[in-house]
Amino acid sequence: MNDDKRFDGDRKDLERFMDGVVQRNPDEKEFHQAVHEVAADVLPFIAEHDRYQRGKLLERMTEPDRVVSFRVSWIDDQGQPQVHRGWRVQFNNAIGPYKGGLRFDPGLTESVLKFLGFEQCFKNALTGLPIGGAKGGANFDPKGRSDDEIMRFCQALMNQLVHYIGPNRDIPAGDIGVGQREIGYLFGQYRTLTREFVGALTGKGVSFGGSELRTEATGYGVLYFVQDMLDRADGDLDGQRIAISGAGNVALHAAEKAIALGARVVTLSDSGGTMHDADGLEREQLETVKRMKQDRGCRIEQVAEKLGWDFQEGKAPWAAECDIALPCATQNELDGDDAQTLIDNGCRLVAEGANMPCTADAVERFQDADVLYAPGKAANAGGVAVSGLERAQNAQHLVWTRDRVDDELQKIMRDIHDRCERHGGDGNGGPVNYRKGANIAGFEKLADAMIAQGVL
Repeated sequence: MNDDKRFDGDRKDLERFMDGVVQRNPDEKEFHQAVHEVAADVLPFIAEHDRYQRGKLLERMTEPDRVVSFRVSWIDDQGQPQVHRGWRVQFNNAIGPYKGGLRFDPGLTESVLKFLGFEQCFKNALTGLPIGGAKGGANFDPKGRSDDEIMRFCQALMNQLVHYIGPNRDIPAGDIGVGQREIGYLFGQYRTLTREFVGALTGKGVSFGGSELRTEATGYGVLYFVQDMLDRADGDLDGQRIAISGAGNVALHAAEKAIALGARVVTLSDSGGTMHDADGLEREQLETVKRMKQDRGCRIEQVAEKLGWDFQEGKAPWAAECDIALPCATQNELDGDDAQTLIDNGCRLVAEGANMPCTADAVERFQDADVLYAPGKAANAGGVAVSGLERAQNAQHLVWTRDRVDDELQKIMRDIHDRCERHGGDGNGGPVNYRKGANIAGFEKLADAMIAQGVL
């Protein structure tokens, strides 16, 4: 598109823009989906503001600064060499150093990493913290591997990754398949290679520079955001039935905070199926779930049997009657049919704990039915928010108390909500379009920084 072509903000603009994205990034459907969602909201905003008409800002935002891939070779417990591929997608650092998680997943692709990195730019901008967007990882499956094998793999990965990261350059964190154990091995190798003890990674253990509440932050943050949504709609969480997908870190800590705030968590799930009980989880039962899932690696079917809950093999949680749905598992897990089932069963609020877990069709159905919908870039920003706070503590050589971190997390999530409301509200007290608000607020902050620094 020529520099002097003004966006009208209509569907033809969106089609032309997406044609260019697809042509430059063929066969990357997850990335196309993430960009389309943003562009649909942002192009009309650009059309209304002369400041953003020139400079091809959105085109530049959808092109990563760099995509680095590299071989990761290591030795397994049988003494055999293994070879995997690692990536780092450094998307945009106009606001601050690159920041985003590392994911270990045998099905990981460059398209997934680009969608995650693109989303991360907007998510990080929404937090108000000085951090840019990135994502990375490897097509490595930690399941079934010994601790020694995971350590050797992490060390081999860091041998390559070390060339691209640093406390003022790019600060990775954890993501799916990468928890505190993996971050510890990665950080130990980084420290060995650089001979520096600096905040080059976040998600570290509290004993060596990590932050209190980092493990809980994403799940807790989702509930804080939901609470703000309900406060604005003159509602509250007390007694609300919440269907949660997943049984990993985000799902379990979302459930923990939901119970603490008086809600009833009626589902959890994994790839094998869903456990359901209309009465909801008790605190003691949740601790049993944590022990079985996190410490012993049990399946949800085994957890359901232990607790006496109903188990629905191969089923997602979305058929359960609920007031609130929190998809916390993985991308595109909730489709249009699932959305319609939730709507028909009376669900009135959906907040994404995972990254892009709702398909475009599902989001459209929620919005058409006036279901309050919060995208992941807003609702699940608590994790990166506390990662940013960890970075601040490292820079100050301080350790904050759990209460202080929690207070800061609640404030950041409230500020994100307010930014979404400012750009997604109708000005008359009507329902907020949180997707539109999140996309425009993130774009505005990122675009202003890019304009101020020139065309780079």
